[in-house]
Amino acid sequence: MTNKDKKRILTGVRPTGALHLGHYVGALENWTRLQEEYDCFFLIADYQAMGDHLDDIEGIRRSVYEVTLDWLSVGLDPGKSSFVIQSHVPEHAELAMLLSMVTPLGWLERNPTLKAERVRLESEGLSVGFYTYPVSQVADIALPKANLVPVGEDQVPHIEMTREVVRRFNRMFGQTFPEPDSLVGRVARLPGTDGEAKMSKSLGNVIYLSDEEEAVNQKVRSMYTDPNRTRADIPGRVEGNPVFAYHDAFNSDHDEVSDLKDRYTKGLVGDVEVKQKLANAINRFLDPIREKRTYYEGHPMVVKEALFEGTRKAKSVAEATMREVREKMGISYFVDES
Repeated sequence: MTNKDKKRILTGVRPTGALHLGHYVGALENWTRLQEEYDCFFLIADYQAMGDHLDDIEGIRRSVYEVTLDWLSVGLDPGKSSFVIQSHVPEHAELAMLLSMVTPLGWLERNPTLKAERVRLESEGLSVGFYTYPVSQVADIALPKANLVPVGEDQVPHIEMTREVVRRFNRMFGQTFPEPDSLVGRVARLPGTDGEAKMSKSLGNVIYLSDEEEAVNQKVRSMYTDPNRTRADIPGRVEGNPVFAYHDAFNSDHDEVSDLKDRYTKGLVGDVEVKQKLANAINRFLDPIREKRTYYEGHPMVVKEALFEGTRKAKSVAEATMREVREKMGISYFVDES
C-alpha cells in the first residue's frame, strides 16, 4: 500500500526542549507503530512555541534539532513519515487565519489547556498569538486532512475543538476536511518524579530520553514514593505511587514488578531496592535509544535531510489543500493559481 492509499495522521510537539519519558508513553510509542499503517506527518510546531517562548528563539531553534534527534532515536522513520517544520510551511499560518474567521471566541475561552496555561503565565504578559494557538492547532491538523491525531490525554479537548471547527467550515463552504479522531497513548498521564500529576519540563520533574545512565540513577533515587512509609517494614501503597507507575510503564520483567508490589504492600522490601530495579529497567529501555542517538549526532546531515524532505512533502500537500480552501471560500481570484 502506498502513502496515497493510506489515511493520514498529523501530530507533533512544540520545540521547547528535549523530549522525556512522558512523551514516549503518551505519544511516541503510538507514533512508531502507526507509521506502518498511516501516512504520517510529524510536526515541529515552532510557531506555537513562540506564543510563550518568544524571548528564547535560539532555544526554539536548538530544540527543533533536539526533537528531531529524539524522534529518530525512538524509531520514527523519515522514509515512512514526514518530519515537518511548521514555520517552513506558511500555509499553516494562512489556514489558521481563515479558520479563525469561523471559530467563535467562546470555543477558545472554554479550552481547558488554554485556561490552565493562562493562569500560569498571566503575570508574564500574554501575546495574542498565545490566545489563538488552539486555532493554529486546528489548522495544523486540517491542513494535511488528517484522519487521526495520536495525542496525550491533556490534548484531547483540542481534537474535540478541531472536529467542531472543521464541521462548521464544511457546513459553511462544503465538505473539505475530515473530522479527525484522537488516540491516547498506553499511559494516558505519566506522573512527575516529584509526585506531581504530570511529568513536565517546566516543573523539572522529568527523565529525558537523552539522559545518561547516571542521570537516570540520580533522578530515580530522588523519586517521590509513599509519604506514609518511613521504614522498609511498614506496608506501603502501590496505587498512586510514582515509582510503581514507572515500573508498570517501563519494566518489561512483569514477574519482577509483581514480586516488588507484593513485598511492598507487606512491608518486606525497601524503597532502595524498588528504586534500584526501576533505574535498571529504565536504563535498559533507554540503551537502544541512546545508541541510535549517538549515531545521528555523528551524522547531522541525515537529521537535516529528514527535516528538509519531510517539510518539502508537507508543503506540496499544503499547497493543494489551500487551493481547494480558497476555491470553496470564493477567494480564489485568478483562473489558474498553480
